[in-house]
Amino acid sequence: MIVSFLKQTMNAQEIIRSIEAEQLKSNLPEIYVGDTVKVGVKIKEGDKYRVQPYEGVVIAKRNGGINETITVRRVFQGVGVERVFLLHSPRIDSIKVLRRGKVRRAKLYYLRQRVGKATRIKQRFDRAL
Repeated sequence: MIVSFLKQTMNAQEIIRSIEAEQLKSNLPEIYVGDTVKVGVKIKEGDKYRVQPYEGVVIAKRNGGINETITVRRVFQGVGVERVFLLHSPRIDSIKVLRRGKVRRAKLYYLRQRVGKATRIKQRFDRAL
């Protein structure tokens, strides 16, 4: 009885993995925490779509596979704005890495307390764009 239950769950997991594999994007660049990226977000206005760029620093990466997300932070008119992007979402049109950042943390939440020039991140030159 337990063996048949395990076979059913394994079969269900394989089906889920195959469906997720179809949805994964293959044209994504390698993104690291600390990178400055420009994310093209599709926005619906009426019945038309347009692409709006959102540029900022990646302060966090989460999960992998279909649920992979990045948190991008930018300062707009003196106010820090963070957005979480689901990388494999159909709403994401494009992601471009503008510059690589040299950081020693997996999460850069400390940038929330920094203002002005203190938020700068050194550039990393060993990884190609």
